Amino acid sequence: MAVPLMMTEEQILDEFRAADALLEGHFILSSGLRSPKYLQCARVLMDPARAERLARALADILPEELRQQIDAVVSPAMGGVIIGHEMARALRRPAMFVERPQGSFELRRGFHLDPGTKVLMVEDVVTTGLSSREAIEAVRQAGGDVIAEAALVDRSSGKADLGVPFYPLIRIDVPTYEADALPPELASVPAIKPGSRAAA
Repeated sequence: MAVPLMMTEEQILDEFRAADALLEGHFILSSGLRSPKYLQCARVLMDPARAERLARALADILPEELRQQIDAVVSPAMGGVIIGHEMARALRRPAMFVERPQGSFELRRGFHLDPGTKVLMVEDVVTTGLSSREAIEAVRQAGGDVIAEAALVDRSSGKADLGVPFYPLIRIDVPTYEADALPPELASVPAIKPGSRAAA
C-alpha cells in the first residue's frame, strides 16, 4: 500500500507556482466576472509527475470507507479528464469521462456503467458547481450512482452545492467583480481572458 501523500496548502500552491499556473493580473472569467487571480489547472497537470502527486494527495483525503465503495471514476471533459485519469490510477479504478457532443453531458466512446455502479466524480476546478451537477446527472441517467465528488480546487468559497459530499484538495477564496464595479487597482491593469474559451 502506498504511503499517504499529505500535502499542506502551501505545498499545493507551490505546485501551482512551479508550473506558472497561479496567475496574478486582471482576468475575465468564463462567467464574465473579473478576478485578480486565476488558476490554470491545465498547466499544473502538464507534468505527469506533478499530476500524479496532486492526484495521490487528493485521493488520500477521501475517507477510507468512501474509497472502498468506489467502483469507477468519471470526470467531465475537457478540464477533468487528466486529473480524473490520475485519480483513477491512484484509486486503482477504471477511468471514464462524460462529454458534450450536443450541449449536454453523456457517456460515449463505448463507456458503460452497470446499474448501481458507485462513481466518484472528479473535476479540476469547481466554481459554481453547475458543470459538476450536470455531469453527475449524466452519470445517473447512464445508471451510475455518484457517491461523492473530488476536485483539485474549490474556488466557490465553499458555496457550491453538488448534492453529494465534496472533497477539494484546496479551497481558494478568489474575489470576483462585475466589469463595471472594479476596484481601482484592478481597473488599472489590462484585462485578459485565459482558459479553454479564450480563443476560438
